Amino acid sequence: MYIQRKIETTVRRISQTFPALMLTGPRQSGKTTLLRHLSEDGRKYVSLDDPQDRLFAKTEPAAFLERYYPPVIIDEIQYAPEILPYIKIHIDKHKANGDFWLTGSQMFHMMKNASESLAGRVGIVNLFGLSNSEIAGTLFNSFTTDKEILIKRLERARPMTLPEVFERIHSGGMPRVYEQQGLDLAEYYSSYVQTYLSRDVRDLTQVADELAFYRFLCVAAARTGTLVSYEALAKETEISAPTAKQWLSVLVSSGVVILIEPYHNNALKRVVKAPRMYFLDTGLAAHLTKWQNAAVLESGAMAGAFFETYAVSEIYKSFANMGKRPPLYYYRDSNTKEIDLIIWQDGALYPIEIKKSANPTGATRHFTVLNPVADDKNYDELTRQLKMAIGPGCVVCLANDLRPIDQKNWAVPVWLI
Repeated sequence: MYIQRKIETTVRRISQTFPALMLTGPRQSGKTTLLRHLSEDGRKYVSLDDPQDRLFAKTEPAAFLERYYPPVIIDEIQYAPEILPYIKIHIDKHKANGDFWLTGSQMFHMMKNASESLAGRVGIVNLFGLSNSEIAGTLFNSFTTDKEILIKRLERARPMTLPEVFERIHSGGMPRVYEQQGLDLAEYYSSYVQTYLSRDVRDLTQVADELAFYRFLCVAAARTGTLVSYEALAKETEISAPTAKQWLSVLVSSGVVILIEPYHNNALKRVVKAPRMYFLDTGLAAHLTKWQNAAVLESGAMAGAFFETYAVSEIYKSFANMGKRPPLYYYRDSNTKEIDLIIWQDGALYPIEIKKSANPTGATRHFTVLNPVADDKNYDELTRQLKMAIGPGCVVCLANDLRPIDQKNWAVPVWLI
């Protein structure tokens, strides 16, 4: 069963604009399924997961492209970067958009190789796990705090109860979980982790001790939604802080973790500088932290952290699926005043708080810390361009309907993202 992806329009647009399309993202996020679904008759397919095809591509790249002449899908191209210069030669000779559809499971590593070898010739798109709107079939655009757009979404959205929300959080967003009925989640994620350790991690870095890296992965999952502290990660895993920093970069590079940077502005003082980290797939995080079912997770000590992680990942994916770099930040100062998420776009800041509550009273009290960025007196002629407007905000929560909290902010059900 194929689940329609919101990113399909972006993939088609990029393919019509560039000779090569690079689709990157975490392992098993549905990259190959998506491209094969979109491919027209006559587009060949080859996977470099196959040892024979991989050897052929690495040792005879020119002959490989004669055998798999464009239009073609080349899967897991990170295993044979030797063919990238030959793809460049073909592109420069034929100049046909959409000739090459490439996939890779190691995002930043592959983006660097492809952008250097195919500069100006490749469009890069990131695909992550299924979003709630893809599973529900509503295919919403990028998340917004605009109440008029959110009201229109209500016409198509499918409300979810608290147990349904946490069932979705516990299951995660891997396509196979929803395409294969009755899948054993524990077995699936156990296999996923083993494949990830033996393939992606080994390719991205020289990890001498895979067991230590697995412990690090579990520690990172237990700290989802928190400020990054390399010292704390190192201490809990019994490794050095530089190693913790390197290993966290591996999790980011392979699409397992995202880092949300703090928002900085000269008008704001004493702002914390460390990023926050979130697992992109809550199902994987739940498996690593040993939550056996949704009901236990919902009533457990990490329920709030998982709810926040889920909301952030859904908002992040809503931008990525539109082919946009997610304009997401957070705020925290030395007085521990905090805003969970800020959308920064079009010269304005849109504050978002995330609460595992059906009635989040007082959740917007810290939004006023952003007021100095909109005040003229905090800028001179040289810094005037840094002035921002403060747009409407919201509280993503477990409310059963969209409703106003005050004149400028609304309570938004998490299933409306």
